[in-house]
Amino acid sequence: MTATPAWPPRSTPRLFVDDTLAEGRELLIAGGQAHYLATVMRCKIGDPVRVFDDRTGEWLALVSGLGKRDLTLGVSNRLRPRDAVPDLWLCFAPIKKGRIDLIAEKACELGAAVLQPVVTRRTIIDKVKTERLRANLIEAAEQCDRTALPELRDSVALARLLKDWPAGRRLYFADELGGEPLAEACRGQSGPSAILIGPEGGFDDEERSAIRALADAVPVTLGPRILRAETAAIAALSVWMAEAGDWGH
Repeated sequence: MTATPAWPPRSTPRLFVDDTLAEGRELLIAGGQAHYLATVMRCKIGDPVRVFDDRTGEWLALVSGLGKRDLTLGVSNRLRPRDAVPDLWLCFAPIKKGRIDLIAEKACELGAAVLQPVVTRRTIIDKVKTERLRANLIEAAEQCDRTALPELRDSVALARLLKDWPAGRRLYFADELGGEPLAEACRGQSGPSAILIGPEGGFDDEERSAIRALADAVPVTLGPRILRAETAAIAALSVWMAEAGDWGH
């Protein structure tokens, strides 16, 4: 028998659409996304596009109209439901532009469910540009076949984060003074969890004491080498996913 090519092909363009998708819907695509499809990918009438909405999953759409600055997609059928992701939050102190973008991008790729910026006393960036970070999350999800975007929350002070901490959610915090190796601490612990990464200068003594006083806090170490904040976040997410997340599925 003649092999049937996969449809849609893996080379099909893929876009995030901030709208609830359903069979038969028509989508007007404009701006940068329209330029990408029409000019970069040279899409023509009838060409397939994969779209996802962070709500219902990924859908097949076909180009049904081409304008000068926009194009129309007709949603055909759902290809797969929204990804189920482990219940893991990444709480991190904001760092400089470029490096914080890297945290957002890699956290999305690695499967974090929530990104929570946390302002500490040694945090050097007091305002997070959430629109830019969200754009990084979307781009990462588009390129890595994710159908679920991490929830990006507004910045919160460390004291408020600890005060409102939900009971039963384990908080692994990278303590430069030491703790249990993260791989051992989270092995087999698949329940609601979070990772807390401090600023470049680390937590001060008062903050460290406040974190350790939290019933669900687990001080951990990320190994014998000093890691920059973005490296620590990526390393911690990777270890947790390997030991307690869905990498073994």
